[in-house]
Amino acid sequence: MSQSKQDQRKYQILDAALEVIVSKGYEGSSMTDIVQKSNMSKGAIYWYFKSKKEVYLALVNHWVHYYSPTLNHIIEDDQPASVQLKELFNYFIKQYETDQTVFKAVAVFWSLAGRDNEFKEKFDKVYSEFFTLIEKIIIKGIESKEFKNVDTKIAALSIMVNIESTIWFTLFDDFGISATKYMTTITEFILSGLTK
Repeated sequence: MSQSKQDQRKYQILDAALEVIVSKGYEGSSMTDIVQKSNMSKGAIYWYFKSKKEVYLALVNHWVHYYSPTLNHIIEDDQPASVQLKELFNYFIKQYETDQTVFKAVAVFWSLAGRDNEFKEKFDKVYSEFFTLIEKIIIKGIESKEFKNVDTKIAALSIMVNIESTIWFTLFDDFGISATKYMTTITEFILSGLTK
């Protein structure tokens, strides 16, 4: 079996696992649920993953693999820092409008990270990389004199928290405010606070 076929099967399993964890949660789901959702045999799934936990831990890596090229392109693109920040927010707005499943799953994984060190370590790594990416944009803006001289860590954290707040819209009543309108408004607030 070629490497690409193996990757396709893994992605098929992980896509199924994403749907299962969102619909049933971690405790309420089983490998049988993942088998049924993936339309693969139990033996095929166990060939790739030894347990439900291993599947869900791999799902975190799957997201990083999926999102990293686009996010890295945003900071590598030779645009002003303010444009890069807008692109970052717009990327997540589009993701939210296209498919909220990942945002719902993150809420489940947050809960798991509070109880399980392996999930916590995975998420710490993911968030650390995301934090660093945002901080690079802010540093670029400060160095180019486009942004005020702010504490880059606090600014990066506030941006990260606001992007992650999109998850709230997948879980609770939106009080008549769409996630898109919220994110667009927050983007403008943040940029007006950063720019000179």
